[in-house]
Amino acid sequence: MAIPVVEPERYAEQLAAKRDYLESTFAAFQPPGLEVFESPPGYYRQRCEFRIWHEQNDLFYAMFEVDPENPKNKKVIRLDQYAVASERINQLMPQLREACLKSGQLRRKLFQVEFLTTLSGEALVTLIYHRPLGDEWEQEAQALEAELGIMIIGRSRKQRIVLTRDHVWERLEVDGRTLHYQQVENSFTQPNAHICQKMLSWAREVTTDPQQGLKQDLVELYCGNGNFTIALADNFRRVLATEISRTSVASANVNLEANEVTNAQIGRMSAEEFSLALKGEKAGRRVAEMALEAYDFSTVLVDPPRAGLDEQSCELLSEYAQIVYISCNPATLAENLTILTKTHRIERFALFDQFPFTDHLECGVLLQRRAV
Repeated sequence: MAIPVVEPERYAEQLAAKRDYLESTFAAFQPPGLEVFESPPGYYRQRCEFRIWHEQNDLFYAMFEVDPENPKNKKVIRLDQYAVASERINQLMPQLREACLKSGQLRRKLFQVEFLTTLSGEALVTLIYHRPLGDEWEQEAQALEAELGIMIIGRSRKQRIVLTRDHVWERLEVDGRTLHYQQVENSFTQPNAHICQKMLSWAREVTTDPQQGLKQDLVELYCGNGNFTIALADNFRRVLATEISRTSVASANVNLEANEVTNAQIGRMSAEEFSLALKGEKAGRRVAEMALEAYDFSTVLVDPPRAGLDEQSCELLSEYAQIVYISCNPATLAENLTILTKTHRIERFALFDQFPFTDHLECGVLLQRRAV
């Protein structure tokens, strides 16, 4: 992978290139004008992971650049600071390194470090080792927690030691409201909290009924920890959200309670299983608990992984009057739109610059069913 080179003075230029790419890639679908949402040009990632490289008496954070002509040839890149990561991570990087250099227990066979931080500065650090961790390690890690004002988790094979807790609490400001999100170590969360706030605000805007008519229901696939569920709940009568990860489902339920959301339900089920349940081709306890007959779905929101949606899932989406599609991969989004635009037209189209100075793009699309 290429390590992003952050050049704030060139941010407008790189964002314009992304805009041009999206507009040309999706021109065939005749979307409306592209809405562009900027990120801070640096210090935007709230979570990062680094390999730890040991050289004689030294150790340092490392990433690797791969030779495209010879993928087995990897160049070690030393990182003392990382302008992509949050300011809190950059503050902690030298402090943690110095502590490990001084401590045999913290240093020995330390393999990787993972940082998870919040906009308010809360920090959870996971130290991953190629050795068992004992009482002496735990005592020194506890002292380091107190010294740096962080939380620490120790991991090694078949070991996970949580010293304080395994999550942080992120607070996002969205349309004048403060939304609270439990974000658990080693599970997916949106890495750019600044852009996440803009994504949630956009999703709320495009799903607000301008007529203020009778509210219908939202179904959400790949809901994760309830990121969109929490923000969109008051735009709908009821919300049914599905997710396959046990950890994310548990976290989503915690987040519903923390935000006093009472009109949403989280079901642990894959998008494929849910499609079968809607067709009446899948039964069982989890399907019965959803009480699908009680819903009147008008809108579906989907935020799939980079692979996008399979044809069966696209057919499922086509049955709804309104589709909100959040995509982290324009290539698979374009493939899916080839199917979805047979029944729907694109009403809104957005670029969220989740990862400045990289090729990665996050998109938002609102589709409305075409009149028969």
